[in-house]
Amino acid sequence: MSKDDPVRPAGGDRIALRGLRAYGHHGVYEAERERGQEFIVDVVLELDLAPAAASDDVADTVHYGELADRLVAIVAGEPVRLLETLAQRLADACLADRRVRAVEVTVHKPSAPIPHAFADVAVTLRRSTEGSGARSDPTGWVDDREAGR
Repeated sequence: MSKDDPVRPAGGDRIALRGLRAYGHHGVYEAERERGQEFIVDVVLELDLAPAAASDDVADTVHYGELADRLVAIVAGEPVRLLETLAQRLADACLADRRVRAVEVTVHKPSAPIPHAFADVAVTLRRSTEGSGARSDPTGWVDDREAGR
């Protein structure tokens, strides 16, 4: 390999945004949807970061400040009953950027109405746009459970 050949990643490039806090009105119970509570979001995006590393230009990568704005708007937006639904909406927003090959989303609900002492309750899902023979819906995401992963 010459010094002019770009080194391509082996699929290991990631951008992580962890501990993003937003107030939302999600939950199974009416009281949760009325009062609202804080949710904490972690996302890990998988994408090729070589173009941004070479150009040193934010336009060649996912701008994590703008991503945070989009994710907070979703958490603060239309209420849903399940964390699974909220996590899927967040994953869809991440995958809307065609550079993102896969995303892992965790939604924490630290004030969940559980009548016992607990440290955290969270839902984590992983979605991918890469074809692996898995079924995908028209939005382009692939449920990794259907892909046999």
